[in-house]
Amino acid sequence: MLPDVQLSKPEIELGLSRVGAKGIRKLVQVKREGKRPVILIATFEVFVDLPSTRKGVNLSRNFEAVDEVIENLTRNPVENIEELNERIVDELLRRHEYATKAEVLMEAEYILRKRTPASDQKTQEVVRIYSEAVKRRDGGKKLFVGAEVYGITVCPCAQELVRAYAAEQLEKAGFTADQISEIMKIVPFASHNQRGRGFVKVEVREDFRPRIEEIIEVAKSGMSHEIYEILKRSDELEVVKEAHFNPRFVEDAVRLMAKKAVEKFSDAPDDAILYFRQINEESIHQHDVVAERYATMGELRNEIG
Repeated sequence: MLPDVQLSKPEIELGLSRVGAKGIRKLVQVKREGKRPVILIATFEVFVDLPSTRKGVNLSRNFEAVDEVIENLTRNPVENIEELNERIVDELLRRHEYATKAEVLMEAEYILRKRTPASDQKTQEVVRIYSEAVKRRDGGKKLFVGAEVYGITVCPCAQELVRAYAAEQLEKAGFTADQISEIMKIVPFASHNQRGRGFVKVEVREDFRPRIEEIIEVAKSGMSHEIYEILKRSDELEVVKEAHFNPRFVEDAVRLMAKKAVEKFSDAPDDAILYFRQINEESIHQHDVVAERYATMGELRNEIG
C-alpha cells in the first residue's frame, strides 16, 4: 500500500486558515420560470482549514467534491447558485473529517439582454455574478450572492468648474442673468468621465433569498448611466446627455446603491449583511478611486431613514 504523506506530521506544527484549489471550471444550469435554463461557465475556488497535526490536504478530494456535487446537481438545472455552493461545502466537510471549516467561491459571466435607450436596438450585457458559502462543522454558516456591473460616471467637481466658466463667458457675451440661468437648466455641461465598476454582495438567509436580477439592479443604481455594447448615434446622445445630467462621485454611487438596496429588499431581516463597492477608473488621473460600505440591513435602515 502506498504511503499517504499528507497524513504525516509537518516539520513545523502550525495550523493553516485555508488550503485548497482555484480555477476549477464547470458548466452550471440555473432554472428560469417559464424559460430555458441559464447556462453559466462558472469558476470555483474551494478551501478547508488544516490543523497543525497534519502535513497537507488531499486536494484530489476537493476536486472530487466539486465534480460529484456539481455533476449530481446539474443533471437537472439548479434552483440557484447559492444552494449549489452550500452543497459543495457540506461535501467538503464530509470528505475532510479533520477540517473545522469549508469555503467555496464561485464566479461566472451572466448575459443580460436589453435594448438601447433611444433606437431600441437589441443588445447584450455581460455581468459578473458571484456566490460565496462558508460553513463550520459546529453548524455556523454564511451564504452570499453578488454581482459586478459596469457603467459610466461623471465627475461633479470638474463639471461645476465648466459650468462656472460657461456662465462667465455667457455674461461677457451679453446674456442676462435670467438667460444664463435658463441655459444652465437645459444644456448638459462637460466633465471628465469614468468607467464605473459597481459591486454588491448580499447575505442569503432561509427567510430572504434575493434574485440575482435584483442585485444587478441595485449595483447599476449608483451609476450616472448604464453603458451598452451597441449604440446608434441617437443612443450615444441619450447616454452622454443623461449621464451629464446625473454627475456622481464614487461616494455618491455607494450611497445610492445602499439606498436602493433598502428600498428593493424591504423583506430582508435587520441582521442580514450587505456589502457595496464602487471603483471608478479615472480618465484624467493616473489613479482610480474606491468607496465601500459594509453593514447590516438594520444599520442601513436606521441611517437612511
